[in-house]
Amino acid sequence: MDDHELAAFLATSAGTLLLDLRDELADAEPAARKSAGDRRSHEFLMEALSAARPDDAVLSEEGSDDPVRLTAQRVWIVDPVDGTREYSELGRVDWAVHVALWQRDAHGVGGELIAGAVALPAQHVTLSTPNVVAAAKTFGSPRVVVSRTRPPSLALEVQQALGGVLVEMGSAGAKVCAVVQGLADVYVHAGGQYEWDSAAPVAVATAAGLHCSRIDGSPLVYNQASPYLPDLVVCRPELADSVLAVTARA
Repeated sequence: MDDHELAAFLATSAGTLLLDLRDELADAEPAARKSAGDRRSHEFLMEALSAARPDDAVLSEEGSDDPVRLTAQRVWIVDPVDGTREYSELGRVDWAVHVALWQRDAHGVGGELIAGAVALPAQHVTLSTPNVVAAAKTFGSPRVVVSRTRPPSLALEVQQALGGVLVEMGSAGAKVCAVVQGLADVYVHAGGQYEWDSAAPVAVATAAGLHCSRIDGSPLVYNQASPYLPDLVVCRPELADSVLAVTARA
């Protein structure tokens, strides 16, 4: 498998494991499902990557941060369960598995995301590079996708500026995929995220031709010493200037 195929296979396989585990723990407390899902998916991804790409480093939300990744040529950035709250709630479909690959350039400097996959296991969908096509724009007011529990005020400002409507959803991966799938037009986050929250979704959205950046319009940079990457804009390219006119002020 090439890197794109591997990312898709791993995200999809981890998702199948998580669905089976959620069924197995259907009578358990939600906290138990959260904990078991994070652990089992992380262990699967780490073992699979060690076998398939033994020379690559890995940054996982659920693993210890090994500083060797800062000098590695290639680093996989994974989130074993994005949206553990939604995963723990039986019947919810807005959670994801993220698998992305970051690679330095030929001279060993810089670096960028070169492959990525986001699995939406409960929806039986995996979006993966390199062949991702954004859905055609629909008519009507722009749809701004936000958290169902804590929508950031900045996203509400964008919604008001665009004369848009809000679409509530769970995980970051599900929100970005909603823009790719044409279920939403804008995703703005400014409440704090880490590299694993956005790496795979951004790889997929970029391949689909969507605008992806920080809220000030600057590029998203991965495999940094601190994996904290707190803000994100993903939107249809024709809306980027209007969205950034609001978010850059923040």
